[in-house]
Amino acid sequence: MGTLSFQAIIFDLDGVITNTAKVHALAWKSLFDSYLRERSLKFHEPFKPFDLDNDYLSYVDGKSRYDGVASFLHSRNIDLPFGSSNDNSDQQTICGLGNRKDNIFNNVLKEKGVEIFDSTVQLILQLKSLGIRIAVASSSKNCRLVLEIADLQNLFEFRVDGLVAAQDGLKGKPAPDIFLKCSELLKVLPENSIVVEDAISGVQAGRNGHFGLVIGLDRVGLGNALNENGADIVLQDLSQASINDINRWFKSKNNKK
Repeated sequence: MGTLSFQAIIFDLDGVITNTAKVHALAWKSLFDSYLRERSLKFHEPFKPFDLDNDYLSYVDGKSRYDGVASFLHSRNIDLPFGSSNDNSDQQTICGLGNRKDNIFNNVLKEKGVEIFDSTVQLILQLKSLGIRIAVASSSKNCRLVLEIADLQNLFEFRVDGLVAAQDGLKGKPAPDIFLKCSELLKVLPENSIVVEDAISGVQAGRNGHFGLVIGLDRVGLGNALNENGADIVLQDLSQASINDINRWFKSKNNKK
C-alpha cells in the first residue's frame, strides 16, 4: 500500500462504532411517550406517540441530549423552560427531561451491554497500524461509559464527547465544533482528515468543518439525505470499503479543489 493522502479519521460513536443508536432511540421513545401521556391527561390533549422512524431521525438523532429534547418539543409546539443540568429527572424542564432520558439509557445499557460494529473496529486497527491518527467525536455524555463497557477505550487517541463539549462551550451538531476540537487535539488540519458519521446532523457538521472527506453510513435507509446534507460517500457498512478505496475517494475529492 502506497503513502496515504489523509492523516486522520474521526469517528462518530453511536451507529458507527457501536450499535447504541438503537438503545438511544428506544430511550427517547420511552421518555417522550411517558411525557406526552402525562400532558395528555393533564391538559386533555390528544396523545400522539413519539415516532421512531420520523421523530427520532428528524429531531434527536446525532444531537446532544438537551438539544434533542428542545428540538422535538418545538416540533410539537411545546414550550418548556430550559432549566439546569442539575435538574431532577422529574422536573418539567428541557434539562429535566434530558436527564430522565439519560437514566433510561444507562439502565438499558447496563442491562443489555453494547453491540459493536466489528467492521469499524477492524478498519480502525488497520488504520492505526499504518500510522493514521484516530479520534472519536460524539454528542453523547455517555461516550466514555459506552467505550468502557465495549472495551474499546484504548482504540482512540482522543475522545471529544458531550462532557468535553459542555466543559469547553462547544456547539452541538450540525456545528462542526466537536470534530474541529478533535483535529486540534490530533494536530491535523480538517482538510487532511476524514469524518465518519451516520446522522444527518453529523454529516452536516463534517461539511461545515470543511473536512477532506465525509463518509456517511446509511444504517436506516437515509442514503439520499446523507448525500444531500454533506456526505461525499455513502456506505451501508465500512466492510464495503478498503483503505485503498477511502484513499482514492479522498484524493479524488481533493484533487478537484
